[in-house]
Amino acid sequence: MRKTFLAALCAVALMFTGCGGEKPASNPANDKEKAIIGVITHLNASEIAFNDIMSKLENSYRPSKANFTPEYKYFDKMNDMQLALESGQIDMLSTYKNVADYMLQRSDNKEILPSERHLQDSFCFALRKDDVKLKNELNKAIKGMTADGTLTKLSKQYISDLKDGKEPLAVQIMQIEGAETIKVAVTGDLPPFDMILADGTPAGFSTAVLSDISRRIGKNIELISIDSGARASILSSKGADVVFWVAVPKDSHLLPANIDIPEGIDISEPYYHDLITHIGLKKE
Repeated sequence: MRKTFLAALCAVALMFTGCGGEKPASNPANDKEKAIIGVITHLNASEIAFNDIMSKLENSYRPSKANFTPEYKYFDKMNDMQLALESGQIDMLSTYKNVADYMLQRSDNKEILPSERHLQDSFCFALRKDDVKLKNELNKAIKGMTADGTLTKLSKQYISDLKDGKEPLAVQIMQIEGAETIKVAVTGDLPPFDMILADGTPAGFSTAVLSDISRRIGKNIELISIDSGARASILSSKGADVVFWVAVPKDSHLLPANIDIPEGIDISEPYYHDLITHIGLKKE
């Protein structure tokens, strides 16, 4: 890495509360170093707009004590972001706690960087705003899965209880004879939450949730594999009817509620929540 681990560590803390510990008596703004943070491409906010939003958030927390300036860089694929971290193109990557746990089980040179502030995202389905009937069907299914404990059971089985480097199995989505088919785009970029196996088969939590939803709404589901950066375009072009997943802030008073919702796109009720965390290379 071109920066020391201390720089990366302080940059993470700065994002939410400002670096702790002793500080120099003065720290002119033009002396601040940048800490480059990789993040999966958003549907709505451009890289420039996202940096502006995050800068305003960071400046609301003790800006006079900030020694490092985070700069976010978009990646369409998680694998590309990990390679950028390995090669020193970025100082850390931003992802979710359960994704980080999965990643660290398969890598001995990375670690979760500590942070004093904990932001959460809610995960929803994205679909076109004019598909009101489909949205209502999805919401009814999600509420039912929440009420009867299905979502808790599936997240435990396919995410939190996945240990020792094991991969979740693919779940077969049964076909309903004569039923309407909806196309659902999956990225595979957030394993084990949303993942695609080595043979190209979507697996784990995503397929388990979609299988149950297919049964509840009485529609067949055809899975389409896409890059994260194509989530908005595949909806607007009608290449898919639904995208599994769009993440929105759980606490919208900290970040704009529509930070990841483009014009003409709507979202379902949330079916999952996770903490935002950061991964860096271990100090040598």
